[in-house]
Amino acid sequence: MKPQTIQIFLPDGNPTGIKIAELTNRIITAILVPRNQLQDAGKRDEISKHGIYFLFGETEDKAKPLVYIGETDDCIDRIKAHNRNKDFWNHAVIITSKTNSSTKSHVKYLEYISIKNALDINRYETDNQTTPAKPFVTESMEADLLDNYGTIKILLATLGFPIFEETRMSAKKSKELFCCKTKIIMAEGNLINDGFVVYKNSKAVQNATNECMKWVIELREKLIENGILKEENGILSFLSDHIFNSPSAASSVVLGRHSNGWLEWKNKTNNKTLDELYRKS
Repeated sequence: MKPQTIQIFLPDGNPTGIKIAELTNRIITAILVPRNQLQDAGKRDEISKHGIYFLFGETEDKAKPLVYIGETDDCIDRIKAHNRNKDFWNHAVIITSKTNSSTKSHVKYLEYISIKNALDINRYETDNQTTPAKPFVTESMEADLLDNYGTIKILLATLGFPIFEETRMSAKKSKELFCCKTKIIMAEGNLINDGFVVYKNSKAVQNATNECMKWVIELREKLIENGILKEENGILSFLSDHIFNSPSAASSVVLGRHSNGWLEWKNKTNNKTLDELYRKS
């Protein structure tokens, strides 16, 4: 990672409205459009050309946020079509070229690499039914497009959608790996920028206590229904990394009871809690 300068323009001055984001030294532009402002967005030239787009939202039955990724010759027309037939999304992010230099091959490759990496990283659940085949591009064009993808990754995260951010990145940079355990289970995780991640192959107790709070029970059930937690030999196993919005949400799911994650998660080095290392140091 290196320092970056990002410019975000608010065309109507509303910080929760349409946003136009770009790295000052790159040709890629990202336009964030709230669903209720599609009509206003349609008046802008930037989104009436071909590019790729992301639809972001959440549903009550999914444990992870949801995304649909597509490419089109006319972004605003395609998104208006999705406005009629897709319910889950609240925000669209449209990716186009400031120089109008993108071709159909360019956007098809960016769609391919975006869907592929979204599935590999698995921070968001994808609403795409299939993964497109890798389109042919020359070696030099692929290098340029991967550079564009890097820009897209940064812009999306800056706009609040870290779909391509590796959950294990902070752990690699950090000297600490935190554990939450009982006599029969142990989970491993780490504090990251947008919450607390519990890593794949961590274990959780199978049965919640009678005093367990309703939201913890419902969250555990949702994780099981979505295939993130699975019962194995009388305990629950994490089949993938999962990001919780707080250390306490993570430890409560792992332990099957209400808990204070700042005290339950302890590092492997010297058994110090999150609280000791991050709030009292």
